[in-house]
Amino acid sequence: MAGLALSRPTTSGSITMAQEQETIIVTSRTVACDGGGGALGHPKTFYTIGEAGSVVCGYCGQRFELDPDAPTDHGH
Repeated sequence: MAGLALSRPTTSGSITMAQEQETIIVTSRTVACDGGGGALGHPKTFYTIGEAGSVVCGYCGQRFELDPDAPTDHGH
């Protein structure tokens, strides 16, 4: 199809989006993100915060940071 250009999201776009959003401080190592836009959001995804103490959503770039004073999370 001549003249049809498809664009894909780039990593730099996700990084920029993450920098524009506020970090959400959480008290559990397990977090979920749905983009916060209702029907305009993205599929709900679950993440586990590792030793780094934070995780970034792969869809929207939202950053979640574990509160350093959070109680030990043993999971289920």
